[in-house]
Amino acid sequence: MNSHAPPPDWSRHRDVPLLHTLATAVLALAETTNLDRFRLPYHPEAQRALDGTALSCLRRGAEPPASVPQLMYWCRTRPIARWGLDLPRDAFGPGDLLVDRDSAEPTELCHEWAMDTRDSAGLQRDREVIGWVMRVCQDIGAPESYTAFRRLLVQRPVLTTADSFEIGVDTYLEPVRAVIDDIYQEVPASYRRNGAYLTCGRCQTLLVPLSDGGWWCERDQCRRQGPPPPGRELPADEVGVLRQLERPLRQFVTGPGRAEASLEGLLTGLGLPVEMWPGFDAYDLRVTFPDGLVWAVDVKDWAHPGLLGRHARPVRRTPPYDEAFWVVPHHRIEARPDYLAVYERHRPPEADGLRLLTDRQLTAAAAERLAAPAHPTASPTAEASAANGDQDA
Repeated sequence: MNSHAPPPDWSRHRDVPLLHTLATAVLALAETTNLDRFRLPYHPEAQRALDGTALSCLRRGAEPPASVPQLMYWCRTRPIARWGLDLPRDAFGPGDLLVDRDSAEPTELCHEWAMDTRDSAGLQRDREVIGWVMRVCQDIGAPESYTAFRRLLVQRPVLTTADSFEIGVDTYLEPVRAVIDDIYQEVPASYRRNGAYLTCGRCQTLLVPLSDGGWWCERDQCRRQGPPPPGRELPADEVGVLRQLERPLRQFVTGPGRAEASLEGLLTGLGLPVEMWPGFDAYDLRVTFPDGLVWAVDVKDWAHPGLLGRHARPVRRTPPYDEAFWVVPHHRIEARPDYLAVYERHRPPEADGLRLLTDRQLTAAAAERLAAPAHPTASPTAEASAANGDQDA
């Protein structure tokens, strides 16, 4: 029996479109200029955001921002909760900002809000690239090329000239060479300090130098673990042309991909065979137990559980499986203890049976099932239900 209450109707809140506009404006400005140093003319989306914010302020008798720079200062210093916008209660978390205080870079939440709108360029770009590669590999019957491409984006978001040469002779990547050249872009000098670039020792993305001498990592997970550990030091006069994967793909492919690879390692460590991105990415992991039961797993590394819930959809049925789950890295739950409950509150009716688990819950349930083969019905669903019930209480 379906007991899931209808999800909240976000369209009833007047300022949801404005928050979409603000997020897309931040990304548009970040692509054309440093958010600390504005240049005229401003991107048209920035003017739309300023006009919309001013109108919202005037409606409630508040002082509006006087300029685009002041609006971006709000995005960097004023949590969304303090804007006085008419938004659903789960539209943001405590202290959420659209621009990071330290680095002046768009936050992960900002990217997710920009993606949530139907005309999001970031979302279209993500789907455009992955869809094109998928079609090419399907047409030539080369699933191994698609898998190699996905692993490249996960494992190597930064390429030196030597790296580019190395992947240039990889025969698996030959069918998608043109798109690789397009999505890896030359790194601006703003990433350089003392003549060298530095990658994060945890997630391999390029670090951003801060004015206080520190470094900033764009991944929420890394920042919550403390200062980023230094990874590869890349002297500008030695690496040749340094290129990095464009931000929409780093955000929506590399980040979740690292969580997928981590879960793959945990499950294979239990002795389970795991197929990555089966059926040309029908879902992320296909896990087969000794008795033949199959789990289908999609990993979603999102900062905002409400937005993730709104995007929940049933997992494709091919390749076939017995149970399907969405999985979120545990660090998201540590940051927001109500994460699973908020997700379920916003999950649409067509995805009512789609449970969201943490990677730890799924791995624990897999280990339990392997240890108790006499109970083939054991699954993570009961554990997840209990955990989600505790959060709703």
